Formats: sequence, structure tokens, C-alpha cells
Amino acid sequence: MTTPTEAPAVAPETSQGHIDPAARLRGARQPGIPESDEFVPVQTRSERPTSFDPDAFGTPAGTEVNWKHTPLSKLQALLVNEPAPHGVIDVAVSAPDGVEQRRLAVGEAPRGEVFRPEDLPSAIAWTQEAEAPLIRIPQNVELDEPVVVRLTGRGGVAHAHVVIEAQQHSRATVILRHEGTAQQAQNVEVIVRDGAALTLVSVQRWDDDAIHLASHQARVDRDASLTHVVVSLGGGVVRVNPSVELAGAGAGGKLYGLAFSDSGQHLESQVYLHHKGAHTTGDVLYKAALQGAGARTVWIGDVLIGPDATGTDSYEANRNLVLTEGARADSIPNLEIETGDIIGAGHASATGRFDDEQLFYLQARGIAEDEARRLVVLGFLAEIVQKIGIDDLQSELIEAIEAELALTEGSPEASTEASA
Repeated sequence: MTTPTEAPAVAPETSQGHIDPAARLRGARQPGIPESDEFVPVQTRSERPTSFDPDAFGTPAGTEVNWKHTPLSKLQALLVNEPAPHGVIDVAVSAPDGVEQRRLAVGEAPRGEVFRPEDLPSAIAWTQEAEAPLIRIPQNVELDEPVVVRLTGRGGVAHAHVVIEAQQHSRATVILRHEGTAQQAQNVEVIVRDGAALTLVSVQRWDDDAIHLASHQARVDRDASLTHVVVSLGGGVVRVNPSVELAGAGAGGKLYGLAFSDSGQHLESQVYLHHKGAHTTGDVLYKAALQGAGARTVWIGDVLIGPDATGTDSYEANRNLVLTEGARADSIPNLEIETGDIIGAGHASATGRFDDEQLFYLQARGIAEDEARRLVVLGFLAEIVQKIGIDDLQSELIEAIEAELALTEGSPEASTEASA
């Protein structure tokens, strides 16, 4: 099932016979293309063009399918291909023994084995990161403790490309923690080789003025599994777009997300899960709570079941809980199926306020209204927190959610909120 894009009346200038990727993302027809090769606008996530050259994309205009929900006016510093200063973000890595760490130049494997920039910021980050850090879990190694990468912004513009590789039959968890303030374009390239199991958690607890644009691209090989979790609580604009290809037979992907958006905060994820190999399984679940005027979340979920992905079982869902007036949640699920030989596939989306019956049930048992609301929200979001499987981090995130709720209860909007 696909939704056609709208095409603007005028296409940008382009050379004879050359298809401009930026125009293609906008769904524009282009001059100089023969009638027999008439341009067809991008209608599905799988058709999106890629390039390592930032000039191939052009500056987004806001009409492109992948930018039309994002506040471009706040991202201008990350849309300019100019050298960024060093030392904007302090990086501290805590890794158990056995984890390999080194740096990869452009063209040095496995850098670029999976990753293909899909937009201007990720292409700029690719070209500006001369040496990309590699975190490699060696073959047959099972880590008892997670690898923790703490990134603390000091202010300014920063670019990054990180490669995470789980070699055959390894087991590991990697946590990316973002704090402080910066304007960062970040690429995360993930390779999960045969029989490996990797959990990757990206936690955004930036200061209120931070801008974070992240492109995560992963390939999961035969009988391997990836659990990918995005937790966005801080930052002015945070956009984390995971793209996961289940390439090998028997591969599995679990993509989970949690967001809590306050007044004026924009939290976004465009999720793509590509079932390519046979007998692959996918589970996508993102949840968000919103409070305050101008609080905004955007979730776009695309699942492609390819022609060779027989025996696939896949489901994606997005749930949003609006706590106060003036908040907005955009939710767009898409499902594309190219084979009829599957176990199952589906998608769902729901956005609403508190359930009166839930509140009445709790209040009828002597629980005060504020406490009842707190329990409902915690129960709603805790499902994602519990999927992380790391006790310390789970406790930290529950405390952070409770702190957000305390702000909600103390705000003027909370007293005038109408329940649905």
C-alpha cells in the first residue's frame, strides 16, 4: 500500500538527460528527459535516491517527501557543506575487554559496506568525517556489559560517521548517549553478521537548544538479529531515522522508539524496515507522549516486504498520547508487499488523549486524579522502556519520564486539559 506524492508545477534546473535526486525527492518532473523515459515521482520509501555527493541533493525546500514535516528553518547550519570545527562534542567510550576500536578512512572496509546517504546532512557528514570510529564485536564474543558511548556537546556544529559491527555469532549491546548542546549531523552504520545478536540504543537527552539529525542504516545477515531502540527526551529538534535491511534468511529486526515532547520541541523518526531475505521477522513499535503548546512528534513508518522475502512475519505500530492542548502528533504508517507468500503483515496508528474509563477505574479505587494520570502515562511508555533490557538505563528513563510528568502537572495547561 503506497501513498502518491504531490508534484510541484516547476522542476529545478538540471542538465540534459540528468535526473536530479533532489527533484526526485520532491516528486518533480525534470526538463531534458525524453518522453519515453518520463520521470516517475518517488512514491515509496524503497525508491529514494542515494549519493555520497552532497551536491547531488541540493538544499531541501520543505516540499520533499522526507522533509515536509521537519522545521527546516532551524536546521540551516547543518545544510551547509562547510568545514566544521573540532572539539564540539566530547566523546567518551566505555567498552568491555575484547571490543575492537579503531578509525576508518573513507574507502576502508567495512565503512560504506551498508551506508548510503539519503539526504543532504548525511552526505555532508560522510564527506566531512575523514576518519570514522569503528566499534567491532569480535566473532563468537558475548559481552556481559554494554558498550557505552557518551557524547557531550559543547556548542557548535558537528558531523559524525560511526560504524558498529557485530561479527559472526557475537552478542552485544551498544548505547549511544547524547547530552549537552550541539548541532549535529550523525551517521550510524550498523552491520550484524551471520548469527550475531546486537542491541543498539540511542538516547537523546540533549539540552533544549540542541539540534540532532541522525541517519542510522543497518544490515542484518543470515539468522542474525538487531534490536534498535530510539529514546528522545531532550533537544529542540531531534530527528533519528533508522533504516534496517533484513538481508539474510531468518534475520530478525525489532525497532522500538519512545519520545516525550514538551512545548516547542520537535521529535521525529522516519523508520524503514526492508524484508529482503526469506523467513524474516519484524516488529516496529514507537510510542510518544506530548505536552504543551507547540509540542510536536512525527513518525513515518515504512515496511517493504520484497519479492524474495517469502515466509515473512512483520508488524508496525505507532501510538501517541496527547497530554495537553496545543500539541500535535503526525503518524504515517506505510506497508508495501511484493510477494503473496508471507505469514503475516500489518500496520496500525493511534493518537488520542487519556481514556476516561481508565481514569475512572483508578479514581474509583481511591487513587487521586494526578496520580491516576501519572500511572496511565507510565504504563503507556514503560512498555518501550522494558524492551531495552538494561536495569540501570530503564530506571533512569522511568525517572526522566516522571520528571516530565511533574512538569505537566504543574503547568497552567494541565488544569484546563480536557480528557477525551
